[in-house]
Amino acid sequence: MAQGYRSVAIKQVTIKSPDGKIEAAILLDKGQQLFYNIKYAGEEILQNSGLGIVREDADFSKALRWVSNSAQSVVKDHYHILTAKKTSIYYLANKKIITVANKDGEKMNIVFQVSDDGVAFRYEFPQTSADVKKISSEATSFHFIEGTKAWLQPKTEAQSGWEHSNPSYEAHYMMDIKTGTPAPGKNGWVYPAMFHYKNTWMLLTEAALGRTYCGTSLQQFSENNEYKINFPEEAEKFTNGVLFPQSTLPWQMPWRIIALGSLRTVVESTLGTDLALPSKKMDSGFIKPGRASWSWIMSKDNFIVYDEQKKYIDYAADMHWEYCLVDAAWDKKIGYEKIKELADYAATKKIGLILWYNSAGDWNTVKYTPKDKLLTHESRMQEFALISKMGIKGIKADFFAGDGQSMINYYQDILEDAAANHLLVNFHGATLPRGWQRTYPNLMTTEAVYGYEMITFNQKDADAAPAHMVMSAFARNAFDPMDFTPVSLYKIPKINRRTTVAFEMATAVIFLSGIQHFVEGPDGMAKMPDGVKRFMQNIPAVWDDIKFIDGYPGKFYAVARRAGKKWYVAAINGDSIAHEFSINSLPFVKPITVGTSYYTNGATNEIGAGDKFLLYAKEKKAIEIKPNDGIVIVFEWGTNKSYR
Repeated sequence: MAQGYRSVAIKQVTIKSPDGKIEAAILLDKGQQLFYNIKYAGEEILQNSGLGIVREDADFSKALRWVSNSAQSVVKDHYHILTAKKTSIYYLANKKIITVANKDGEKMNIVFQVSDDGVAFRYEFPQTSADVKKISSEATSFHFIEGTKAWLQPKTEAQSGWEHSNPSYEAHYMMDIKTGTPAPGKNGWVYPAMFHYKNTWMLLTEAALGRTYCGTSLQQFSENNEYKINFPEEAEKFTNGVLFPQSTLPWQMPWRIIALGSLRTVVESTLGTDLALPSKKMDSGFIKPGRASWSWIMSKDNFIVYDEQKKYIDYAADMHWEYCLVDAAWDKKIGYEKIKELADYAATKKIGLILWYNSAGDWNTVKYTPKDKLLTHESRMQEFALISKMGIKGIKADFFAGDGQSMINYYQDILEDAAANHLLVNFHGATLPRGWQRTYPNLMTTEAVYGYEMITFNQKDADAAPAHMVMSAFARNAFDPMDFTPVSLYKIPKINRRTTVAFEMATAVIFLSGIQHFVEGPDGMAKMPDGVKRFMQNIPAVWDDIKFIDGYPGKFYAVARRAGKKWYVAAINGDSIAHEFSINSLPFVKPITVGTSYYTNGATNEIGAGDKFLLYAKEKKAIEIKPNDGIVIVFEWGTNKSYR
């Protein structure tokens, strides 16, 4: 669609958010094509953008006839979740269903839901048919206004990279670029995708990705600022499996989500889980988020041995954490019998073990074992029953193939069989979970990020890390748990870390993960002041609330998170200049509020750990954070003394 083209509507409906600030219009033009556009606070932020589906047997992208539109209804939901930015979440939206028919009279529904933090829509085929229908493409697009800026992560090519292990959503973001900038490769851009136009921020993602669709992305080229839906490459599938979407009818597709509004609204939005499929019934007694020690990140392959893992179990116990991850090749370097011994030993210290597995298949050539244990339901159930009986609490499954429908099903097969055996799950070398943590509460976290291991590999990535970590907080970690594996406090072998100790500590608050695997090991922790160790011993694993304070993608991020009666204020600066922020307006602030701060001492450049922090409500106190630095301040909510 040419820039500036305005379709002449022959039929149009609008739907507004409950607060009236967001308005989505859905229209059928004279060319019999379906479009939508979005306004925020009365200003258009997304111009006429495509809607429609192309099936192999029927085209629902053109020659359409408007059949009906429903009366507006209200959608309400309330759910609890342990792996998100809040534990108790309410969702409220207005809903309309538009029904169209193609030239053969076959019907398609488009469901729009508009909440105060964004717009979501999905397609439905309401007919009933036992015949398998196949989708070849979507006409869905996001047509931005000229002048919009973007923050996007390229999707790597299938079968590229180390041992053919891509795509794994592991790349640096291209930040503050003009919309219309082509992606570096033909596989396009991944979600979440961030955009900014004037005073409005937008974040694109998808949710409710069940078993009848593939994961999608944005296409490489976006002529005239119009981004179109991209389907996965041929290699992104399970062996001999299905790539593009196919299903019998009726058929309901995933939600396309556009979180929008102020930066605070987008950061605090929970649309990625609001619109996820509801939690599947499972025994929830084993679902326990936590913190974990992990030897591999610092000592790599050669130290996946019995004595080193026992050392890290002791370390986890000393840190009051819940888990210890034993990484690749444990089956050969330690063995099942000795792993059982380690699990028994860990249990005496109230530590649970998590074991690494290779997803295997013909999509990569990674030689690490255990391999071929997860490929079939029968082998999974046998393996999971064995390790569950050994006392193992979870698995880390690595090196998946991408986003084809059969691969999306493989992830969910693992989650379901793991739940049946009371095992938690962490996916690495994997796709974005798209709200699966709500549907499958045993999914604790997923990598899908250019994480800390890359910082330990080379100096170039360490140099880029401060801005990248800020960006990851804004985009990748917006809706889904992220196993970035943060917090290096002492030294990284052969790497000059650019961030301060205070910056690293702040990421333990800023990054969200159901199980947070920390970089720092026992030797480095021993070099830290007692206040740092106490902070890391007591960092929460579950957060009850969020208040975004200030920031800018790729530059600066400041947030307050609540766990029980404590508020943790954390900020990191990935920019080349200092940034200031104020916390006087936060809900825990009293006439005088007392907190405990962890910061970089400007005189010594060392960590100040556990100093008293006084905040006077009437005095707007600016907190300055220097480049590559950070801060954490902990407040007791409801127990602070007030002074006159």
